[in-house]
Amino acid sequence: MDFIKETGRRRTFAIISHPDAGKTTITEKILYQGGVIREAGEVKGKSGTKAATSDWMTMEQERGVSITSSVMQFDFRGLRVNLLDTPGHKDFGEDTYRTLIAADCAAMLIDSAKGVENQTRKLYEVCKLKKMPIFTFANKMDREGKEALEIVDDVESTLGIKCYPVTWPIGMGDLFAGLYHRLENKVYHYTKGKVEPEIFDVTGWQDEKIKAICREDFIYDKFLEEMELLEIAIDPFSKEEFLQGKVSPMSFGSAKFNWGVDIFLEIFADFAPPPLPRLNRAGELIEPENKKFSGFVFKIQANMDRKHRDRVAFVRVCSGQFERGMKVLHVRLKRDIRLSYATQFMAQDRETVEEAFPGDIVGVTDTGNFQIGDTITSGQKFMYPDMPRFSPEVFAKLSIKDPLKRKQMQKAVLQLGEEGTVQIFVDPFVGIQDPVIGVVGELQFDVLLYRLNDEYGLDVKLDRQPFGVARWAHKKDGSEIGKSINGGTLYRDIAENPVVLLNREWDLRWIEKENPDLEFKSTAGL
Repeated sequence: MDFIKETGRRRTFAIISHPDAGKTTITEKILYQGGVIREAGEVKGKSGTKAATSDWMTMEQERGVSITSSVMQFDFRGLRVNLLDTPGHKDFGEDTYRTLIAADCAAMLIDSAKGVENQTRKLYEVCKLKKMPIFTFANKMDREGKEALEIVDDVESTLGIKCYPVTWPIGMGDLFAGLYHRLENKVYHYTKGKVEPEIFDVTGWQDEKIKAICREDFIYDKFLEEMELLEIAIDPFSKEEFLQGKVSPMSFGSAKFNWGVDIFLEIFADFAPPPLPRLNRAGELIEPENKKFSGFVFKIQANMDRKHRDRVAFVRVCSGQFERGMKVLHVRLKRDIRLSYATQFMAQDRETVEEAFPGDIVGVTDTGNFQIGDTITSGQKFMYPDMPRFSPEVFAKLSIKDPLKRKQMQKAVLQLGEEGTVQIFVDPFVGIQDPVIGVVGELQFDVLLYRLNDEYGLDVKLDRQPFGVARWAHKKDGSEIGKSINGGTLYRDIAENPVVLLNREWDLRWIEKENPDLEFKSTAGL
């Protein structure tokens, strides 16, 4: 295949939102519009109904919440699209952060009734830090909510990004009639119960044809008033500003009824960037068109196929062409490994991949060689930046009723720790057999216990620990830190980084005073 052509048609994006904004639903509808699935599933699949494709874990389907990132690939309008679905819940923000690092742009989903919510704001800050291009989709227009102008103002004032509405709603809730496409002068007339909209051309937003689809005269009058304001207040769309993360193409619709999702995909196809260059740790720019292969591991998932107790490392291809069976340099381990088994995904469904290009996500079968953040290359000795770990706030140890299964529990916890589900801290005087488990939020502990039971058949109990603060310790002069510090135990995380676990913030201030040569950070890898 033509390497430059294949690279140029890749598009890789992640969907971000607050929980319950409809992220899993729109993911399903995007896959449906992309021709990947014949039937879009429900977030909570009732008996006899199809569950959401992206929510492949049993617990996700039961609770109706995305717990782990999913990777889905499909073709649309000649493009090869890699869609990265992320958990919306704040307890899984670290997984979402890593997934955003693997994407080239993002789609931000806003609940039209609630506007910009807390988790959306946090995730947007990550995108802003990366100057990532962002699309915005105002969802749930089939319900009563904020006025369209109010939604635009909320996004602009809360997030500090300009919006360019590509479509504009005609009514909302029970009186929602459709969408006016400002760039194409088309109207999409939606009716509940009908899958496909009626599409017709208009001369502009003042065309009398629009009035005919409005059930009430005041809806048409309001539409005219809003469009007049838009024409005055909104600057023309600048693709350059979009690629710099300064302006967001905005569209409206209802993912539940599949209204406006087709238009969103068209807008995405028109404006989404191809694979972008990546900086390595030395500050050198690695261009995707570089023929030398490189990529990094942003996610590890255990037990996607329970029959084989497998472990898959998700690799974002950054440059060069990936080929199944190729020999690569594992830069951290400083040794060559052969990538014999590689797959690409539709959630947990996978197929063997023979080749992949920059922008693609490849699942590599892993026997324990990989950690999150690892770089692999075709021989170059650079590394991509570390993946951050955030300070956990809830801590526990694990105990098991059956002492004969203790080693099995230790192995399972270590596997889930390498996957990033939990963080593991080892007391050097006690060892790995009795680690402290740290998580950002309580839901992660629910997932841990569920997976230990469901995937490993282990009946495990949580023993809460008094810690409330974790900080990674570094010498200010950059030298190696010893095995102990004044006034506290020095734990080690899974990557052997020194960490102090403390009960409260006051203890942190005291230990900083006792160790003036040390710096304590709330993240590892940044």
